[in-house]
Amino acid sequence: MKNLLSAVFMISLVMVACSKKETPGFAADQEMKIHYDTAAVDSFSAGATSVDIVRQIRMSSQKYQDSIKQAEKLQKEEQKLKEELEKENKKKLEEEKKKTEADKKKATPETSPATGTKTN
Repeated sequence: MKNLLSAVFMISLVMVACSKKETPGFAADQEMKIHYDTAAVDSFSAGATSVDIVRQIRMSSQKYQDSIKQAEKLQKEEQKLKEELEKENKKKLEEEKKKTEADKKKATPETSPATGTKTN
């Protein structure tokens, strides 16, 4: 019985000591990242860029974005024009079909299918 109690005590002691513990406070602060939107202060350090160059890069990227937007607009306009042309072509084809059917009916004398006689 003594051995059983001591074994249970040792196992529970090991489980408590080896369990993961969360440390609130400092560890949670490390996860937060700070994003700076500034240029390097030391112009002689490695990777430093001047303010003028940073401004040119931002302007060029804005121009690039604008050009992409213009290209998308042009593509949309072209697609709309193509769709309109397709609709007009379909309408013209339907009108031509109707005209040809009407011409065929006028060209052939009308006969009643049941009696086989001409009607005026």
